[in-house]
Amino acid sequence: MKKLFLGLAIIGGQLVFAQKVVGLEVENNQKKEQPATISKEKVSLYNDNFLKFMGALQASDHKTIDDLLSDKVKEIVTDDILKKVKEGIDPNKKLEVSKVGYYVTMDGANHPNIKYKYAGDSSSKEVVSAVFEEDGKILGIMPGKKDK
Repeated sequence: MKKLFLGLAIIGGQLVFAQKVVGLEVENNQKKEQPATISKEKVSLYNDNFLKFMGALQASDHKTIDDLLSDKVKEIVTDDILKKVKEGIDPNKKLEVSKVGYYVTMDGANHPNIKYKYAGDSSSKEVVSAVFEEDGKILGIMPGKKDK
């Protein structure tokens, strides 16, 4: 009798802890997206707006800054934020375009993005990244971290 209960307990234990095996097949159906490119005219427009913004930032021209900023960020941009951007970029050095691409925001939207570096700098370290709306308004400027 004990052997019968032991045998039933072992079989019952296996049934309790049994796992259902499901066949899973991975399909490589990912579409390879072509890298998004921004036309030279758009890059020129964005670059001009960025340079105007930086000039207005150095001169503390709030009217021009407001004209160049996107309506989405005007309300959250404070003088403190503008001061941090101003301090993060050396006004004595000229900026040149390093990379052009798209920045994906948290809502999943793609926005044009231009990364800048100092002209004549042999290291390809990016100094600042600027994100734009399609019409050329500035959504954000992210200065790179300074080495101490």
